[in-house]
Amino acid sequence: MNTNDFSLRHIGVHGDDKKQMLNDLGVESLEQLMQETLPDSIIVDKDLNLPEPFSELELERHMKRLGLKNKTFKSYIGLGYYNTILPPVIQRNILESPGWYTAYTPYQAEIAQGRLEALLNFQTMVSDLTALPIANASLLDEATAAAEAMHMFLESRSRDQKKSGANQFFVSEEIFPQTLAVLKTKADGLGVELIIGDHREFSFTDKTFGAILQYPAKYGEVYDYSDFCEAAHYAGSKVAVAADILALTLLKAPGEFGADAAIGSTQRFGIPMGFGGPHAAYLACTEDFKRQIPGRIIGVSQDTHGNMALRMALQTREQHIKRERATSNICTAQVLLAVMAGMYATYHGPKGLKFIADSIHLKASLLEKTLKDLGYTLNNKHFFDTLSISTEGLEVERLKEIAELHEINLNFHDPKQVSIALDDLDAATNEGFNDLIQVFSKYKGVEAQTVTHTNSEVRIPSSVQRTSDYLTHEVFNSYHTETELMRYIKKLERKDLALNHSMIPLGSCTMKLNAAVELLPLSWIEFGGVHPFAPQTQTNGYRQMIKNLEDYLSEITGFAATSLQPNSGAQGEYAGLMTIRGYLIDKGETQRNVVVIPESAHGTNPASAVLAGMKVVVVKNTENGEFDMDDLKAKVEKHSNELAALMVTYPSTYGMFDQNIKEVTALIHEHGGQVYMDGANMNAQVGLTNPFYIGADVCHLNLHKTFAIPHGGGGPGVGPICVAEHLKPFLPTNPLVETGGEKALDAISAAPFGSALIHSISYGYIRLLGNKGLTLSTQSAILNANYLKTKLQEHYPILFQNDKGRVAHEMILDCRPFKKAGIEVTDIAKRLMDYGFHAPTVSFPVAGTLMVEPTESESKGELDRFIDAMISIKKEIDEVASGDYPVDNNVLVNSPHTQELLTADEWDKPYSRQKAAFPLDWVRSNKFWASVGRVDDAYGDRNLMCTCPPLEEYV
Repeated sequence: MNTNDFSLRHIGVHGDDKKQMLNDLGVESLEQLMQETLPDSIIVDKDLNLPEPFSELELERHMKRLGLKNKTFKSYIGLGYYNTILPPVIQRNILESPGWYTAYTPYQAEIAQGRLEALLNFQTMVSDLTALPIANASLLDEATAAAEAMHMFLESRSRDQKKSGANQFFVSEEIFPQTLAVLKTKADGLGVELIIGDHREFSFTDKTFGAILQYPAKYGEVYDYSDFCEAAHYAGSKVAVAADILALTLLKAPGEFGADAAIGSTQRFGIPMGFGGPHAAYLACTEDFKRQIPGRIIGVSQDTHGNMALRMALQTREQHIKRERATSNICTAQVLLAVMAGMYATYHGPKGLKFIADSIHLKASLLEKTLKDLGYTLNNKHFFDTLSISTEGLEVERLKEIAELHEINLNFHDPKQVSIALDDLDAATNEGFNDLIQVFSKYKGVEAQTVTHTNSEVRIPSSVQRTSDYLTHEVFNSYHTETELMRYIKKLERKDLALNHSMIPLGSCTMKLNAAVELLPLSWIEFGGVHPFAPQTQTNGYRQMIKNLEDYLSEITGFAATSLQPNSGAQGEYAGLMTIRGYLIDKGETQRNVVVIPESAHGTNPASAVLAGMKVVVVKNTENGEFDMDDLKAKVEKHSNELAALMVTYPSTYGMFDQNIKEVTALIHEHGGQVYMDGANMNAQVGLTNPFYIGADVCHLNLHKTFAIPHGGGGPGVGPICVAEHLKPFLPTNPLVETGGEKALDAISAAPFGSALIHSISYGYIRLLGNKGLTLSTQSAILNANYLKTKLQEHYPILFQNDKGRVAHEMILDCRPFKKAGIEVTDIAKRLMDYGFHAPTVSFPVAGTLMVEPTESESKGELDRFIDAMISIKKEIDEVASGDYPVDNNVLVNSPHTQELLTADEWDKPYSRQKAAFPLDWVRSNKFWASVGRVDDAYGDRNLMCTCPPLEEYV
């Protein structure tokens, strides 16, 4: 046994267990199973051209060498990214804890109460600081949050505005440049006209439906926007404010001066810059938008026993229900980062946050005085943390050279001014601040004075100084010692089922091992301490890793080029379609705006198509799950002249390799369309086939699925796009860092390379496994799925399989027949909690079913435990069907069974406590208790509350 071979650590089944499983399937080898599962026409008989695999030690040393190629200068660039101090108690107990980073999206609320509470804290923090009543559980970054706000306002126009074609959106010229670039891309797809200008001179018309302002402005000026908001509302327009969340501890809140929505980043709350992400954005708004607000909202409800319970609220807005009528394609969040930011506020509390903000502001005030004494001309009248120096008469290149000698980055991106943004590190120490003074003193040829005090005046005008309270809830005023916060974090973690407890067999979500060695660089300053707009000479380690990862992903998919900019799967879909759109417009085929999408597609697909300015045409699937070729041909021929693209997931969301896929892609090309492949199921392709060979022109990948980035309780994610040669020129760029193609989209997300910090995980995953390991991972995922199928098909109908009885890497169990016994698929999902398992995907893509995906990381022992649990549950269903237990009072409909229920003095159930709690012997040795009973979603939607209730409610 070669213990340096990482595939032995990542893949769960080896040796005799593998032989036994193959034998149970009636095949001699993995190769035979693959031949029976994949169509011959799509198998690529060629090894992936990837480097030889590293051992874990070799990867760690390699990443250290890459990190040392990055220069972690002290960055005063600002523009939404700042040096922060991540409290070690949060780093160790959340960022580096698999109990937090391996959890899944809280669709099963009863076993996710911990992260739901942490997200409710985040929402309360945002709502308090913005003074707006509704806040979501985070968005992807500040720029995309701004685009979401614009779209929310567009969809919320009055009937008269829609009738008159009001399509203009005002953008302050003092907004961050990356935000403007993302707004331009979004506006292009939505048919919105952006009006960019000075907010002090802008006049609203009946064509203006909304506006966005930066607070403080791009180069630090603090404006009073009250009159602007009043003028907007008088004209029937809405206003969004992109607000620095730390500044809001000192500045009047957007909700207090009339803003309808506030957006921004919570990166300042302890999250490393990480060359651009991941960071949790926020969006808060008035009650008027609670049915349109994008993303997820955590709401307070109650369980069947009347206890307070949390869950995701307003789920009818989810894309799989609204599809092309959805107001956003965002189906995820930045949960792990939102949890960390919320804990940062919990740890520091309102007084601690104000102390940090005051310290930064007073340092900025002292810097202003020092710079003026040195003879510099400053542009700011008022400011929080950022100063702007006029470049008139300034030798900018000489100043830049002096700054670089002192390992300091200033913001030189505007020829008219140099700006300096102070941060947590300046608040905590004088050392960096004195280095900064040295730079400006040296330029003037004078001796620098050491600054040891901050006797400075407040430079925020009284009209915008904050006077209202915030973070008054007990949670923000209780855990200020490390001991208390550590225990609070652990208390929440114990309420959540994550991969460190048991298998999470979610179809379409690929909850595989996120290896510890892949995650180590996330905590290293060499990767975390790099500003996304730092000079290229300081980012060589990142750039080498990113270039290699792009090349590896292009090789794996068969395509010519890759962009890592999209920072979620939904963003990848959108980016892929916008790339196709750019190509068609460039060819002069502007009439091509129809996207054909199968019934089985992910709900984000039609939503993304609409955002890209496309019209959706739905194609039927046959009973065996494949494309209905007659329906496809009819619709493609009908829309031949307008056909832009087909969106297809492969293997399909039914867990099948469609036999006719090459016929499908050829048909689209024959009619002048492009093929977009949703890469959600790439875990069944890698090393065996690829999207380009199948006939796609572009695909997105979910690095948080196939390529081992942890789901983090519902985010972060990365959704890069890989494209054929003809689409390469249209890959997205960034206004401050050169990237993308020569005919590039303005930007898809804020940072040039998206969530760059976590690219290191997928890079490590590929370098550890290499060609053979990646291929074996795919084969093992397919083996495990077919093993489950073989063992469960006597007990549950399997909906889709090929003519040899095989499924891909996932399968669908049909639970609809149990309705006759009064048992719903939800009852099975909740009962699985009593066995210590997270449920498979419920009612997608077919209502009343479970979609199961075991991944390659699970052992035969864990697969067998899941099989035993499902067979045991089937017996329990049979007991209800045969009349042994009442339809309305049995072990399934009463699940999950909480510890409180089972230890109560009274027990009035018709079955024993033992049957409820320990249905199989092995459950005793590793019992997981749901912390609440079944959550009442309807109650929560009727009584929407999405901020923290008083502490007595928890008790």
